[in-house]
Amino acid sequence: QVQLVESGGGSVQAGGSLRLSCAASRLTYRPYCMGWFRQAPGKEREGVASLYTGGGLTSYADSVKGRYTISQDNVKNTLFLQMNSLKPEDSAMYYCAACGPKSYEYLYWGQGTQVTVSS
Repeated sequence: QVQLVESGGGSVQAGGSLRLSCAASRLTYRPYCMGWFRQAPGKEREGVASLYTGGGLTSYADSVKGRYTISQDNVKNTLFLQMNSLKPEDSAMYYCAACGPKSYEYLYWGQGTQVTVSS
């Protein structure tokens, strides 16, 4: 069973930065895609950023474009999310996810890391 463990969350003031990490283990295949999602209390989960490992393409939610950057370290099987110019509305639980084997559907999820941005 693939395991994803997020870290790097915390509390920061508006305008600050955080870097989230997602360590993947027990990966017996190379996922076609990995991504970051977030969910704030009372809101639906939303996709924040995705990385398509084949060609290195990335995609972002409009709300984070220009502020967030998704990247990976293939050697260490780690996914990152650099978050700059944080806003209070970015506060949420952030989850890392990996697509299943030969699929573009997210199958494996981490336990989440909390990000809180104060004004």
